[in-house]
Amino acid sequence: MSENILTAPGLLQGMAKTASRAYQRCTRCIMDTSDIEIAFDAEGVCNHCKRYFVRASTELKHGPEGQAELSAMIAKIKEEGKNKPYDCVIGVSGGVDSTMVAYQCKKHGLRPLAVHLDNGWDSELAVSNIEKTLQTLGIDLYTHVMDWEEFRDIQLSFIKASVANAEIPSDHAIGALLYQIAAKKGIRFIISGSNIETEAIMPTSWMYDNRDFKHLKAIHKQFGTAKLKTFPFYTPLRFFYYIALRKVRLVRILNFTPYNKAAALKILKDELGWVYYGGKHFESVFTRWFQGYYLPVKFGYDKRLAHLSTLICAGQITREDALKELEQDPYPPELFKKDQEFVMKKFGLSQREFDAVMQAPPRSHGEFPSNKFIFQRNVFGLKELAKRIASRV
Repeated sequence: MSENILTAPGLLQGMAKTASRAYQRCTRCIMDTSDIEIAFDAEGVCNHCKRYFVRASTELKHGPEGQAELSAMIAKIKEEGKNKPYDCVIGVSGGVDSTMVAYQCKKHGLRPLAVHLDNGWDSELAVSNIEKTLQTLGIDLYTHVMDWEEFRDIQLSFIKASVANAEIPSDHAIGALLYQIAAKKGIRFIISGSNIETEAIMPTSWMYDNRDFKHLKAIHKQFGTAKLKTFPFYTPLRFFYYIALRKVRLVRILNFTPYNKAAALKILKDELGWVYYGGKHFESVFTRWFQGYYLPVKFGYDKRLAHLSTLICAGQITREDALKELEQDPYPPELFKKDQEFVMKKFGLSQREFDAVMQAPPRSHGEFPSNKFIFQRNVFGLKELAKRIASRV
């Protein structure tokens, strides 16, 4: 593979759905019409930029009131965790965000239980980073090892379905596992690495809600063969149980203090011996291949647009620097070749079978059964319920 992955012939297939619309890029960030639902105002500024600043105005809590809220929350977590081995649960992948959560928890004197989902795709560097981080910080680790044959079948069903968000199986399992462990151990707080300043922008046309277990089951039923026996999952009813009856609260701690990616990387390297992967979420071999090859070649989606646009809106990089970064190959040829062989071997696909999957026409998540009306239209008031419960803690 000698050419930039984003100039490969296969990309034309993924871009075909946008061919009927004139190409346009936001004048403020770098999002473009590869998002078929993007909208621009008279100055050429996109809806993603505008939504970022709306969210930032309410979700970022960097001022005195936010710091008071953080202090009260930390005190509450400690109080709730008295006489227990742990006062909160954190997910660890070895990535920047989850590692910063671990760092922040110890900085605030919390006693987290780190939970790692081993889905068979951890890079050696990720394993090393997790080990060094938790040893340095003195945090206990619980690792949940997925049944590979079962999980492989679920993941492969999404690839065969030709839908964009083939990360749903991993993301759903991670979320379900965190709630399960918190409820089982009587821990009321999950400290999350999700945040506004590095990951607020992501087109809905590119992805689909990973919480929708009905959708996951429907795709797996049509394209998979194994039975779901050990896969961690949660339904809307089970989610209601976690937040309403067990009163488990999700805390986005990184939104309470300025979260600068470059500064975070320096802290992790200098204080924890953490080593950078070369890309966002590249701690997983599958995610690296998914973002660097599967999405751009099959669908025409380059997630760097969203990641860099978020950093532009957060004032962490300039638009010019973001455009320069886009010119770089997102997937170095030698790494792609290695990963490609590994992915095909892990999935048990021949070259012919793999080519057939990649050449199959992209399909919309909307073609498969789902609980979209619950998650997007908030049927049953789950979001409001969560907010009301959160306000009481």
